[in-house]
Amino acid sequence: MAEASSHGLGGLKYDPAKRTRAPEWNVFFALVGIVLVFELLNRLQGGSFLFNMRDNVDAIFNQQRLDIMILQVAIIGIIALGVTQVIIIGGIDLSSGSVVGVTAMVTMSFAQTAMVNGNPNPKAIFGEWAMDLPVIVPIVIGLACGLIAGLINGLLVAYTKIPPFIATLGVMVSARGAAKWWSNGQPVSFPTESYGQLANGDLLGSVTFGLLSWDGQNPAVIFVVLAILFHVIMTYTLYGKRCYAIGSNEAAARMSGINVDRHKVLVYVIAGLLAAVAAVLLTSKNLTAQAGMGVMYELDAIAMAVIGGVSLAGGRGSIIGTVLGAAIFSVIISGFTSVKLDAYYQEMVKGAIIVGAVVLDQWRQRRSARS
Repeated sequence: MAEASSHGLGGLKYDPAKRTRAPEWNVFFALVGIVLVFELLNRLQGGSFLFNMRDNVDAIFNQQRLDIMILQVAIIGIIALGVTQVIIIGGIDLSSGSVVGVTAMVTMSFAQTAMVNGNPNPKAIFGEWAMDLPVIVPIVIGLACGLIAGLINGLLVAYTKIPPFIATLGVMVSARGAAKWWSNGQPVSFPTESYGQLANGDLLGSVTFGLLSWDGQNPAVIFVVLAILFHVIMTYTLYGKRCYAIGSNEAAARMSGINVDRHKVLVYVIAGLLAAVAAVLLTSKNLTAQAGMGVMYELDAIAMAVIGGVSLAGGRGSIIGTVLGAAIFSVIISGFTSVKLDAYYQEMVKGAIIVGAVVLDQWRQRRSARS
């Protein structure tokens, strides 16, 4: 019987006790547990975290809180999708928040309307030639900004052999300075109506004939679409397999014929493009651009990825995990607000969460090495 049970397994026996579930399930269960904790804390205070407690509102869930949570996940979550790919190849990207800032300023400068309440736009950056342009123009310009920033990051990391931390730190500082220089630190406002609808519109409602309709849902829809797209790419395409190969063992990846340097540049370019997408949606949502936009977004994006199980050592992680990590991050921030925890305590707890996630990642690596 023993020989029969090991047949075809190279002499090894199948041990059901050694089966392990996908790490994303652990993140999901953590998310459910955190939601339950905040629901309990709110109930003790006479309220509810997720559910509507007002008799004059005909709704099951607290729609306002859900909208805020979804928006928090969407904007920074889009950045986290790019950061996830960078970390998987063994890199890091500290520049994404500053790329959001400079892209926001440049993009909004080409999205302005010429007249505001019958008067010339008081925040105009350029002349009439840059006013009331088709909405595709500022979008393309914004994506170009992100592409250039990602290209600079990739070239520095891949071909100068500068550590990714230093390379992207330099781009982070330079991009933030460029954002402040662009309009001498002044906000850039008053976009065209079509540009404002990019984030404040109802894309899904128009597709589903109003069945899933609410204003301002576009960032969430775009985030979900991009998450699905990159999950498929990272799971089933040669691009994704090369990312994991480089992150697991760069030397072995080179010996197997992978053009590691070119692939690194591509990954950083994609991360820059995703940061630009976030900038376009952020400026469209707020109807203005400021040089300080995106501050700390890079750390929040890294935290989302790490909380979702992406290893800072590279070679391990998934887009699904990052999406769940983004949800956890948003739930925690919204949950602290719901129990009226002061903002500075929230920042302290966020720092502790980031450190805790890294400690957990190191523990997982040591445990994996021992087994």
